[in-house]
Amino acid sequence: MASNTDRIEKKVLLRAPHARVWKAISDSSQFGSWFGVKFDAPFAPGKVMVGSMMGTTVDAEIAARQLQYKGHRFEFVIDRIEPMRLFSFRWHPFAMDSAVDYSREPSTLVAFELEEVAGGTMLKVTESGFDQIPLERRAKAFAANEGGWAAQMTLIEKYLAQHAQG
Repeated sequence: MASNTDRIEKKVLLRAPHARVWKAISDSSQFGSWFGVKFDAPFAPGKVMVGSMMGTTVDAEIAARQLQYKGHRFEFVIDRIEPMRLFSFRWHPFAMDSAVDYSREPSTLVAFELEEVAGGTMLKVTESGFDQIPLERRAKAFAANEGGWAAQMTLIEKYLAQHAQG
């Protein structure tokens, strides 16, 4: 089986109503809570979002691992918001070295897609565009985000379980 070096795809069945999952991914405050970042404004298409790493509020072990990046600022640009179906943004993957200017690099596209299914809501997260990242950091960015998205699937699941309303 051939491996795909350009995209990461993760799926999780969330035992939560579709509208609840939508709010958890499309509301900047809720997204930040489980993802581990603080935003100062709501998400809107075309908006440049500046976030500051703070650590997730839903898992102490993962929050401890995120602590090394506390206060690190990063940007992403909201690509599309299609209510109840799709939320996407562009960013520079694993852009964690504050001494590096990533702005001239191509960005990857992160898309959150929702589908109502029996027993809850299927969430699919896809990050694509890694083949355009400079070769000297492509493999490290891909590996970091492959593990990162696996962890984020657990975090959103925990967030929804801990915050059934809202």
